[in-house]
Amino acid sequence: MAISAEAGQSGALRAATGLALAGALALGSCQGKETPPAPAGGTATTAAPAASAVRGVSDRQILLGMVASFSGSNKERGRSMRAGWEAALAAANEAGGIHGRTLQLVALDDGYDPARTMPALKDLVENRRVFALVGNVGTATAAVSVPYCMERKVLFYGALSGADLLRKTPPDRYVFNFRAGLAREGAAAVRYLAKVRRIQPARIAVLVQMDDFGESGWRGAARELESLGVRREKILKLGYPRNTADVRDAVAQLKKRPKAYDAVVMVATYKPAATFVIQAKEARLNLFFVSVSADSNGLAEDLVEAGRRYTEKVAITQVVPVPNSPSPAVARYREALEKHALGERPGSTSLEAWIGAQILLEALSRAGRDLDGEKVVEALESIRGWDVGIGAKIELGPTDHQACDVVWGWMLQPDGSYKQIDLG
Repeated sequence: MAISAEAGQSGALRAATGLALAGALALGSCQGKETPPAPAGGTATTAAPAASAVRGVSDRQILLGMVASFSGSNKERGRSMRAGWEAALAAANEAGGIHGRTLQLVALDDGYDPARTMPALKDLVENRRVFALVGNVGTATAAVSVPYCMERKVLFYGALSGADLLRKTPPDRYVFNFRAGLAREGAAAVRYLAKVRRIQPARIAVLVQMDDFGESGWRGAARELESLGVRREKILKLGYPRNTADVRDAVAQLKKRPKAYDAVVMVATYKPAATFVIQAKEARLNLFFVSVSADSNGLAEDLVEAGRRYTEKVAITQVVPVPNSPSPAVARYREALEKHALGERPGSTSLEAWIGAQILLEALSRAGRDLDGEKVVEALESIRGWDVGIGAKIELGPTDHQACDVVWGWMLQPDGSYKQIDLG
């Protein structure tokens, strides 16, 4: 059963809307204070699980933990990440669990603030004794989490971050990723603008969140622009403070040169990305916008609410297909979301969570009934060429903890839906 709890949790769920599909193109290849509500897919019980020598594992249950943003400027992503994991675990429990054990998720809020991450992390690991940490939201928060998890040999799996710090060579033993890295997404966004939209590379600017998240995407975009003949010192790099939507200075810089740029790659969370698009259009800047892996629902809702013209010439790169894809995995995701996350609108973040959960569930199954953390690491590393049903196979190994490097392109439509696009 999947239980979610966090300080200041919002109960509001958004109404479902349609999403449009027009084919897919993959770039790269797969490599690698809590009062719990009634759990999704089951009924709450007060009986304590049997004790086990393995943290978070009892005879009947595997306990997973999540530290994510359920308040603040990035709360949409935390809520969606939780929803995707809850739907996946509820569906697995409904099918009998893993080797007779059900799966439970406890989620705590850090508000996208790394100063709040460690207390929540310690609560989950040292007090609640979770087996693994899943679905962390954010790069700055991951930077706090990874050293702690490595020291205590706690699996840190499927973070919502494409940052380089999670993708070391050789990889950290207890750190595994599903999603493609931000550098790859940044490069894909530049290629799309230059090769498909035919925008001169020198006329592409880059907006970044001023932290490791922004820098990781910036490196990919800058390297791609350099490969297209733009010297790095000539690239216009715009910035905004993390955990804010204060993009006024970035827009002001563009207003000083209104005819010098035709496009902006945005390495930003959805709220500042939407704010940037709105303010730039209100300043009559004629730009094409590509946001790197912003939450699709949050971005679309903000721009649709602003008005039809604000949805024009806006695209995003994503690490998953469009959520109404006919692929088998995405079809199962929609069914699980409809059944176990009532009212949750399909979107990029919950789909990423759901797919990531399928990989971990497969590893838990392979690890066997006699479960411990080392066996799950080895089981994850044994997943080679596994077809989860998204049109790209999952590849992991001892030297590669990156499950997939595929990047998809989505184009925003006036009604807030998305169409799959060829990134070139």
